[in-house]
Amino acid sequence: MPERTGGKGSVTNAVWSLVVPLKPLAVAKSRLARAVGAARPGLALAFAQDTVAGALACAAVADVVVVTDDPAAGAELARLGARIVSDAPAAGLNAALDHGARAVRAGRPGAAVAALNADLPALRPPELQRVLENASVFPRAFLADAAGIGTTLLSAAPDVELTPSFGGPSRARHSASGAVEIALADVDSVRRDVDTAADLRSALTLGVGRHTARYSARMQATAYTYDSRTRSGSVLLDDGTPVPFEAPAFDAGGLRLLRPGQRVRIETDGAGASLRITLVTLQTF
Repeated sequence: MPERTGGKGSVTNAVWSLVVPLKPLAVAKSRLARAVGAARPGLALAFAQDTVAGALACAAVADVVVVTDDPAAGAELARLGARIVSDAPAAGLNAALDHGARAVRAGRPGAAVAALNADLPALRPPELQRVLENASVFPRAFLADAAGIGTTLLSAAPDVELTPSFGGPSRARHSASGAVEIALADVDSVRRDVDTAADLRSALTLGVGRHTARYSARMQATAYTYDSRTRSGSVLLDDGTPVPFEAPAFDAGGLRLLRPGQRVRIETDGAGASLRITLVTLQTF
């Protein structure tokens, strides 16, 4: 890690304010729709909850501002301790981040600010701490995502504009803007954003937070019985509870056959004794 300094444009013993942007859940994580179906909004919220919880547990973080117009998500994230700011510009991701940074500095002039993706469900506070400590040396710095194309974190020292350029190949744009790339190993949880089923598998392998773990567990089961004549059968939830499904649930999943022992993704309605499976298909994450 570069030697830390206390000169102008750097942060010594930094206490950061993080700005986390979150789309309305109805449209968030659209690339996951094919893999997780109707569970997509719930997963997007779980990702954000684990991101915010992980950030707030980091010793270098003073507060987290979430920029969102989703009232349900805002309420849940406020419950964790985040401050919710409406997306007043309503002009896309980077405008939302600029707006959030201004909201932070309206209350804490000259605060060190970092933009952080809302889809880091495996976020580990010690790894975030290392990233922020490294970023504190520079006026602006960024961390590339796991794919090496995008950005998961962009920082700005006190009195330095954030100037975000997230979206698509943002790693190159942030580098071209003068931000210094943070070159750290073993901070995979801060790089592992989730846009696709493959990303979700990787995050689950890393070890996700409790919100994502709980939500994803409700989406998974093991095929237990199947009758090809009636296209009905049952699955075993991961706690061992058997739950039957009827032909409409099987047909909704687009399957032709189901073998006992296969891992499946399910969508459900109701809870407890009234839990009903509305879709069963092969697990894709």
